[in-house]
Amino acid sequence: MPKRVLLSGNEAVATALRQINPDVFPAFPITPSTEIPQYFSNYVANGLVDTEFITVESEHSSMSAAMGASAAGARALTATSSAGLAFMWEVLGVAASSRLPVALAAVCRALTGPLNINCDHSDTMGARDSGWIQLYAENNQEAYDNMVMAFRIAEHADVMLPIMICQDGFVTSHAVNDMEILEDDVVKQFVGEREPKEYLLNSEETFAVGPYAVSDYYMESRKAQAHAMENAKQVITEIAAEYEKISGRKYGLIETYKMEDAEVAIVIIGSAAGAGKDAADRMRAQGIAAGLIKIRSFRPFPGREIGESLKNCKAVAVMDRSESFSTNGGPVGAETMQAMYTAGCSAKTINIMYGIGGRDVTVEDMEGVYHTLDEIAQSGETGDVYRYMGLRDKEAK
Repeated sequence: MPKRVLLSGNEAVATALRQINPDVFPAFPITPSTEIPQYFSNYVANGLVDTEFITVESEHSSMSAAMGASAAGARALTATSSAGLAFMWEVLGVAASSRLPVALAAVCRALTGPLNINCDHSDTMGARDSGWIQLYAENNQEAYDNMVMAFRIAEHADVMLPIMICQDGFVTSHAVNDMEILEDDVVKQFVGEREPKEYLLNSEETFAVGPYAVSDYYMESRKAQAHAMENAKQVITEIAAEYEKISGRKYGLIETYKMEDAEVAIVIIGSAAGAGKDAADRMRAQGIAAGLIKIRSFRPFPGREIGESLKNCKAVAVMDRSESFSTNGGPVGAETMQAMYTAGCSAKTINIMYGIGGRDVTVEDMEGVYHTLDEIAQSGETGDVYRYMGLRDKEAK
């Protein structure tokens, strides 16, 4: 039987990894993801797993070692945050283009500079075009569940892509929640063992990893990756349906909250979705038909699902916890607005930068967003489409 426990987000992910018992875990510490390999190293020391735990000299090395292990046929992963993810930049694309189903526990933290160790999505959003699948968690429970499903998705024959399991630094990674974990044998049976078809240690075939691609082949390899990412949409959905049978928890590419009759809606990623849901409830009590869409899968991006869900809305706010410096908004805003345009959505839409560098995000803040949307819906005027929420100087530009 599943059991109720009190775990931080980091310990929840480490617990899922203990239950999976991967083959290789190279690690280099960086706040706020350090606890994941720290917890896991204790499992190794206590004989709870038989994983090869490798202490390396940098994050570049940890990803390189994970790639080598995966290419050899092992199930491999690592963990990192912020500058650590940036230090992996070169090899992220190699892992994806080599079709290696490595997993990365990414605990989201602001990129330097200036130096900041708190939550925003600038690290993982910066890696959004590296070819990795990206799943984002709202809370500790979802971080655990996403990690349990990760290898099933990445290793699927129709996918074979690396996967990032993302959660918000300190907000979920260090906060303790009441949550539910599955029994060890249930997780082990669900995940199963990796059964690679092509790998370096197969003495019966010649197999190369990371070959040079001339112009005649590079474009086709990119198209093949794009096709695999498209396949991942269906695979993520199918694996989630299987997982619901053993956990009772339902997941998709997105989660819709009170969107059936919503006239104003927020689109958001990560932990602040909880504050958005509470604010939607308060708006409903005031007679405002508010709803929310939480994006769980940012890669592959669920454009069709988002567009369909927003078709009947009058005003929408897309929330970005990362500044892309485009002068037009953030990455979630850009992709959501494109999806809305493609779907023929006529809703007036604004893009709000929020929570950057760990700035607090309250239910009252989200209520303010809904009130703004209600005004836009009534007036038909958006005003500034690209906005900041929560600045100390409200006149700052």
